[in-house]
Amino acid sequence: MSSFDTRPFSITYIVRDPLPPLRADVAALFGAEMPRHGVLTELVGQGGAVEDGREDGWGGGGMHIVGHLRHRFASQLAPLWDAFGLLRAWLRARPDCIQVRDKVASALLALLVARLLRIPFIYWMSFPIVEGYEARRDALAGRRPPRGWFVPRWLDLRWLSPRLLGHSLRAFVSRRVVYRLVLPAADHVFVQSEAMRDWLRTLGIARERMTPVPMGVDAAVFDRGAIVPSGDRRLAGRRVVLYLGHVAQSRQSDFLLDVVLHLRRQEPEVLLVIVGDAPSLDEMMWMRTAIAARGLGHHVLLTGWLPQAAALGYAVRAEVGLSPIPRGKLFDVSSPTKLVEYLALGIPGVANDIPDQARVIEESGAGLCVPMQAEAFAEATLRLLREPDLAARCAACGPPWVRAHRTYDILAREVAHAYHCILAPCGPGR
Repeated sequence: MSSFDTRPFSITYIVRDPLPPLRADVAALFGAEMPRHGVLTELVGQGGAVEDGREDGWGGGGMHIVGHLRHRFASQLAPLWDAFGLLRAWLRARPDCIQVRDKVASALLALLVARLLRIPFIYWMSFPIVEGYEARRDALAGRRPPRGWFVPRWLDLRWLSPRLLGHSLRAFVSRRVVYRLVLPAADHVFVQSEAMRDWLRTLGIARERMTPVPMGVDAAVFDRGAIVPSGDRRLAGRRVVLYLGHVAQSRQSDFLLDVVLHLRRQEPEVLLVIVGDAPSLDEMMWMRTAIAARGLGHHVLLTGWLPQAAALGYAVRAEVGLSPIPRGKLFDVSSPTKLVEYLALGIPGVANDIPDQARVIEESGAGLCVPMQAEAFAEATLRLLREPDLAARCAACGPPWVRAHRTYDILAREVAHAYHCILAPCGPGR
């Protein structure tokens, strides 16, 4: 246990992602690392795709799975499920604080419960959920009338769609709940990046009440020496370029295909290996159709979902890792995992200039940072493929930088320090 305190603290943590947790910033950080610093976690949330997920399999404290995300009315029922989960967690271990991750109605509920119990309330913002709702609303609304046409919104019949009305109402209410009630009242806010903290400061949240926790890696899992390289014969004799992550239209994943179109003109044996799944069958079909339409069947290998060991086996066969993240209010404040994963594995990275990625490349020297333009990405990738000395220098810089800054045992020390300041007897709500 850390020397922060002699008494362990108990956190009741309501999460948005399905349980049992798969995300490393929940499973590794709270399941493995935080108990070493005297912070135990009672997870509350809904079940996901794992049918036989057991509540006793959580090593960080306790787990309370109430409801299921595949339920037809999961979003409407989630606050009620979370309320029941809060009760179950309280009966098991009286919490020293209540923390909510990326939820709206449940955050308001948890804030009220925390105030009744006179314990701190903490919000963990890994994604700007309000802006996500607004982006979904705008996508459903489609294009607005041409510039110069004045059509009041109340006359635009598209807004009468029940589905669009529902998303519009959710976005409207969420903005007021999160930015006017939850965040101003929170005793502390954990954010995804320095850029997110700077952005929230402009909305009136005090800097000293926020702690950035960027995405990291599990050092034991991303130990290149312990990974068995893939034996897939399709990789033999190819210049393998890697994309490790989700495929989605919102992430503009077809940008990768435009990069390959530029690459194959000068490197005919280039092969882009996309290791990851899509959120739906429709999204995966969209990607496969885009590959076929560009005639890239020989130059793109789309693996779909793979167990982690198999995915990393493909990763270590790559010469370059790509991390294009669309610029905009949704992703500029993010902290992408894939670039840090490339660096941990000793793979030179090519990333675009969202703030967190630009900072990682600058501090580590383990890759190249360019604008998110297909030609720029292709040119940077070709440099690494054709300049062995440059690629070797980048590959050598990645692992030590990640070990010093972005493994979860390192991040856990900073998070634990924040908790012990917040939860100490003289801290907020005490």
